[in-house]
Amino acid sequence: MKYSFRQLEVFLAASHYQNITRAAESLAMSQSAASSALKELENQFDIQLFDRVGKRLQLNELGRLYRPKVESLLAQANELEQAFSKHTEAGALKVGATLTIGNYLAVGVMAQYMESASRPRVSLEVANTSTIARRVSDFELDIGLIEGELQAPELEVIPWRHDELIIFCSPQHPLANKQGLTDEDLKSATWIAREPGSGTRQTFERGMHGLLPDLNILLELEHTEAIKRAVEANLGIGCLSRVCLQDAFNRGSLVPLRAAAHRRFDRQFYFILHKQKYRSAGIDRWMELCRDLP
Repeated sequence: MKYSFRQLEVFLAASHYQNITRAAESLAMSQSAASSALKELENQFDIQLFDRVGKRLQLNELGRLYRPKVESLLAQANELEQAFSKHTEAGALKVGATLTIGNYLAVGVMAQYMESASRPRVSLEVANTSTIARRVSDFELDIGLIEGELQAPELEVIPWRHDELIIFCSPQHPLANKQGLTDEDLKSATWIAREPGSGTRQTFERGMHGLLPDLNILLELEHTEAIKRAVEANLGIGCLSRVCLQDAFNRGSLVPLRAAAHRRFDRQFYFILHKQKYRSAGIDRWMELCRDLP
């Protein structure tokens, strides 16, 4: 072959950092060695993969075309190396999850995945749906677990499990003992909501269709625990996944509320993968463990 895996690693690192010095540091190489490897790769095939603007490397159209192919090839090579050296199929994974999934479901899956004989490592990044989708699109994460609807042609979106949002309040709130909430109740209430861009906020807005301009949203918070604490303090009512509320309901520190039947807050959790990402045995094992969750 005219190219080496090292040249391909430099190409991927340079496309990620857009700077040859930082790419070299990530690969524990000297700047000159990384620069030479990239230049040799381009010269061997008489191509240019980057536009050079000062010290900045901007991936050009040809580079964007080849990046997924290189990513897939190196992923397969890494899996083969792990199989040779560790005699195991499941290797290290970079997982991204939205806040509800990351805080309440993914950690348990991590523990099971890492229990195999080779003790594969898992790194978990927790962020909102749009951030996780972008990171998977850029091959910075192997797989994403999201709770929001997504339209991204480069991503494969695979249904995982059903979920629902629950409106809730503190036991001292005036609505705590009401059997069913009318639209007027929803409009007159003070709300503590998730931030725009999150999957939970997306489902909340869909369920509140027609009422959104009239809702009194006092706070928009990024973290579910902060919302729960604010509602426990009787600052307003909230709407979050049942997954993250069940313990509080069991303790009695929060109580569920029921909206009118025409207000729907059901949703789907999804796996997301880049369509050109190599589907390793580790990814398959991770998805299997996720599907086995109660």
